[in-house]
Amino acid sequence: MPIKVDNNLPARNALEMENIFVMSQERAMHQDIRPLRIVILNLMPTKIETETQLLRMLSNSPIQVDIDLMHMVTHHSKNTSREHLLEFYQRFEDIRGQKYDGMIITGAPVEHLPFEEVDYWPELCEIMEWSTKHVYSTFYICWGAQAGLYFHHGIPKYPLKEKLSGVYSHRLLDPMHPLVRGMDDEFFVPVSRYTEVRREDIYRSKDLQILTYSDQSGVHLVSDLDCRRFYATGHSEYDRETLAREYFRDVNKGLEVAVPYNYFPDDDPNRTPRLRWRGAASLIFMNWLNYFVYQRTPYDLSTL
Repeated sequence: MPIKVDNNLPARNALEMENIFVMSQERAMHQDIRPLRIVILNLMPTKIETETQLLRMLSNSPIQVDIDLMHMVTHHSKNTSREHLLEFYQRFEDIRGQKYDGMIITGAPVEHLPFEEVDYWPELCEIMEWSTKHVYSTFYICWGAQAGLYFHHGIPKYPLKEKLSGVYSHRLLDPMHPLVRGMDDEFFVPVSRYTEVRREDIYRSKDLQILTYSDQSGVHLVSDLDCRRFYATGHSEYDRETLAREYFRDVNKGLEVAVPYNYFPDDDPNRTPRLRWRGAASLIFMNWLNYFVYQRTPYDLSTL
């Protein structure tokens, strides 16, 4: 969150040079404050687990955040009870007329399919189009990021030779961008996917910027130039045990999968995984909430 200081305080210039957000007294006096309205489109099969992970990321803030959960009506969820969806989730039809400060679209285990062959693709396209006029800023995650890049910018996805699973080192390409403000030069992100988007395709787009990158797992954070849409190809929201659960699930299915990279100590699946991405994850989500939702969304959402 910003700090408010006297405009003439000597420390002000030094803080601004360090990319610290310093708010003027005049701006602070004229700020209207209200709860942020965020809608989460949860495409993950383990919906309760994903809800918990994302709400944890969004809760570490002094700003009140009001959450709506949404699910697809054109897809039957096999892993979440109908009772849970009826009690806690809304359909697109329920919120079509509303406006939101922010939206999160999660990943989904449908990477092996072309986008157009996903059973809920038409509904998802309608929601993504709706978001351009009803949501100020949208944050796309993993397959959701690939879907958003394809729908909004025509960026294709490519199959990998084998599943990319593990905790990978990433670096900043634009340390001054507010989304990565305060982050270390090197940080870690859990990755779990069978497909990728390629740097050269994004570079050819005139309205996209790559913010963070891994020499091993590739493109990570991407922003449009208006800073209204952000795309994250990893899973910073994952818990300590999430990759382990995915690994043992695949092993129990008889699949030949490698032990997640750089995850279990000594690559021993019997040992407790190291948790070393939570700090970077919190910064990414808090920077998004602060700089691109709270600081920019109009107080009266009806004017969005």
